[in-house]
Amino acid sequence: KRYFAIAFPNISGGYEIRNRYFKGCIAPKEISHIRQSGEPRKACYVFEGFMDYLSFLTLRLESCPQSPDFDRQDYMVLNSVANVSKALYPLGSYERIHCFFDNDRAGMEALQQIRKEYDNARYIRDASHIYSGCKDLNEYLQKRAAAKKQAQSIKVKTPPNKPGGFRL
Repeated sequence: KRYFAIAFPNISGGYEIRNRYFKGCIAPKEISHIRQSGEPRKACYVFEGFMDYLSFLTLRLESCPQSPDFDRQDYMVLNSVANVSKALYPLGSYERIHCFFDNDRAGMEALQQIRKEYDNARYIRDASHIYSGCKDLNEYLQKRAAAKKQAQSIKVKTPPNKPGGFRL
């Protein structure tokens, strides 16, 4: 049988691997840092996993199809909250850090670790309120897509007007 997966590179030459049946990595396990070309950016958007990063790009493209402004900030993917300490040094070069972590204890602890390191010197935003009620940004996107699909499948049919008939 053939199996397919998506692979997302990290800064040490390893990959995060995902498909419907498998979630793992090709070592070494490390953060992924996506820097824009040109002038250094003042903001960095930080994600717990690359599926959340891809979900962010999808949502941004849906809400602003003409100018999604993907290149206004850099991006960092932790690839595990265990890697938050590896992200602290590179995050030091940004004035604004926007965190899109899971709505669970591990996500909140990762946010607190970044705040502990930079709270007085940087603007640190917890963006998890955007997808409150969902585990993470990817689940939020999936629920939105399912709701949109359901809304499109439900079509209210109005009965045609029949002249001269009795109506209630």
